[in-house]
Amino acid sequence: MTRRDAGEALVRARAEVEARVGALRRQLGEIREASSWSGTDDEHDPEGQTIAFERAQVQGLLDDARRELAELDRAAVRVEDGTYGRCERCGAPIGDERLAALPAAATCIACASRTR
Repeated sequence: MTRRDAGEALVRARAEVEARVGALRRQLGEIREASSWSGTDDEHDPEGQTIAFERAQVQGLLDDARRELAELDRAAVRVEDGTYGRCERCGAPIGDERLAALPAAATCIACASRTR
């Protein structure tokens, strides 16, 4: 994968994640607005647990998407400094297939497997 290809892949991936962050922020806002209008007490309302669960689930997805943006930003730095596509642990090349599937990948499959 060339430096240009890597940069383009990261830009596309970042745009997708930014769109997901925007959608999740809107969804979280809608949940908060709906729960404030209903005046429900999550603890005593039969629907309250569902609202709290939904809010927590969307917040978790939003947190994950924000972490993914940070990983993509770190990958963009690696593209600039010429280390993109090399494992941060062992220095071996990261396969093009892995980078195509996970553009922000910082480790080769062997090193990623060892951490599990």
